[in-house]
Amino acid sequence: MFAKILIANRGEIACRVIRTARKLGVHTVAVYSDADAKSLHVEMADEAVHIGSSPVGESYLRGDRIVAAALATGAQAIHPGYGFLSENPDFVDQVVAAGLIFIGPSAASIRAMGLKDAAKRLMEKAGVPVVPGYHGEAQEIVLLASKAREIGYPVLIKARAGGGGKGMRRVEHPDDFSEALSSARREAKAAFGDDRVLVEKYVDKPRHIEVQVFGDNFGNAVHLYERDCSAQRRHQKVIEEAPAPGMTPALRKAMTDAAVKAAKAISYSGAGTIEFIVDASQGLQADRFWFMEMNTRLQVEHPVTEMVTGTDLVEWQLRVASGEKLPKTQSEIALAGHAFEARIYAEDAAKGFLPATGTLHHLKFPEAAAQGATMRIETGVRAGDAISPYYDPMIAKLVVGAKDRQAALEALRTALSQTEIAGSTVNTAFLAALAADPDFCAGDVDTGLIGRHQVVLTEVAPPSGEIISAAALAASGAEASPRSDDPWSSLAGYAHFHGVARRTRLKFGEDDIVAKVSVRPDGRFQVALDAPYDGTNVHDFRAVPRLARWPGHVTVFEGAVGYTFAVPDPLARSDDAAAASGSLRAPMPGLVKLVRVAKGDAVIKGQPLLILEAMKMEHTIAAPHDGLIAEIATEGSQVTDGTVLVRFVEDGRG
Repeated sequence: MFAKILIANRGEIACRVIRTARKLGVHTVAVYSDADAKSLHVEMADEAVHIGSSPVGESYLRGDRIVAAALATGAQAIHPGYGFLSENPDFVDQVVAAGLIFIGPSAASIRAMGLKDAAKRLMEKAGVPVVPGYHGEAQEIVLLASKAREIGYPVLIKARAGGGGKGMRRVEHPDDFSEALSSARREAKAAFGDDRVLVEKYVDKPRHIEVQVFGDNFGNAVHLYERDCSAQRRHQKVIEEAPAPGMTPALRKAMTDAAVKAAKAISYSGAGTIEFIVDASQGLQADRFWFMEMNTRLQVEHPVTEMVTGTDLVEWQLRVASGEKLPKTQSEIALAGHAFEARIYAEDAAKGFLPATGTLHHLKFPEAAAQGATMRIETGVRAGDAISPYYDPMIAKLVVGAKDRQAALEALRTALSQTEIAGSTVNTAFLAALAADPDFCAGDVDTGLIGRHQVVLTEVAPPSGEIISAAALAASGAEASPRSDDPWSSLAGYAHFHGVARRTRLKFGEDDIVAKVSVRPDGRFQVALDAPYDGTNVHDFRAVPRLARWPGHVTVFEGAVGYTFAVPDPLARSDDAAAASGSLRAPMPGLVKLVRVAKGDAVIKGQPLLILEAMKMEHTIAAPHDGLIAEIATEGSQVTDGTVLVRFVEDGRG
């Protein structure tokens, strides 16, 4: 076993690797950028080395600096985590050339599976079924459009390098092919440095089912059963589970046999995942699955496999890379129970899952799993940490396991309802809604489920009078009394014969709320709300709802929903310029990738004005109304959240 390893990653996966290394007595070296100088993974590691500024191109993608850090600290091996350089064969070559060990597959294996088109040709030769489509080298638009017509619409354009839904577009009609291809190429180039694509038949009711495989350097390869990752938004996974619901013995055998065959075809060593697309339109059948791609690394969702197989896949990685054989044979790997993983992101589900930033002023996870269940919280952040625009906005992975799917699903819903996050917009309410969706609960899930139900899943009921009153109570400072048996002391000016009310202002979205908080003779608080929330609510000090107060705000939690109210500073002057109409502001920090109109142009409502790239994804900014362009951001400019992107001529609006 290694004495010391360097982890070429950040966030929750770096923390995850550190925990297993510590269990095995292996010392760890963390690397960090400027933005991560005070991060959790830096604090947890035995040593830490600064490798550059915040952008990934100047830090976590600098293989030369990472190798130099490993050599300088005496590390024997490098664990890549996932993302960044984990599937970069040139980085593997760098590591090996420096006399270090790469904790993962060989560069040859990564190259064999790194490009989707070449990988599919290889799998066809190995006898593994692949999705019908064009996987060739030629990239002329006329040829690709012709192949799309031959395949038959709808088709899927996919970047041949990388994954995570980047560079992927579904095309319903030939007239839309050219625009979709251009957009997919731009996004693929930005994310992977390679704008080449392949074109495949779009499966009408696709299930995304993947098989965890593991190989060693002695020619052994096994599978650890399957995971279902069909619950996706924008081609990115949201909730994963193991095993796949509705899986039949015949399909499981066919898929796992094909997965092991794929791994052996490239002499694979380490953790890997073979991803299949399954046509579920007529139920799960053994002849209706096809190879999509192989991820030559540890997957984000690996904890669900660990829960149902009783393994530590990171430990297996370290043991295999250090020269040991696989810890178990195929016959020794058993499947038991059911597990779910929910990815908690800083994102606005109601606004098309736009990534969000902010400081995690309040962060509280469940203290224990539901009865009869197990739970893991995989995170790389703490309360007070910031979600920056430089990296993936994942906050945590909430992982639960139980004896069967129903029990595990109930444990997941309970855990989500007990999670409290304030300071950034998060997706916990959406995850809870998905976990309660009738089709999802029945196991009738495919990759289009979230899209079909998106309006319902992202809809949050407005705050009730009780919620608003609780926020007003918190904003007034009344519930912050240090003595729970003396609520009077928290309201200055209390009079015995006539209660003195404290006037409190709140803002929820665009709504201004005025409340009057006073103490009743019986020791409870009374909150009276002005229009449009007319009503009076009485609160017992000893039964204050779950809430968090943070600078200028109060968040009240009801189940998995966090209602955030702004608490205006009465001394602050309004910014008339910021409140002016006729402008469009950036919904998140990003790069103005493409500008489609110019100053003086007349535009109509819904017309695309520019494309904003954030977190390696493209977001189209469209006109909210008819009008004339007075100003527009410069192509290639970097903008922050709230930056004015477009100004309209006021009298030019329709």
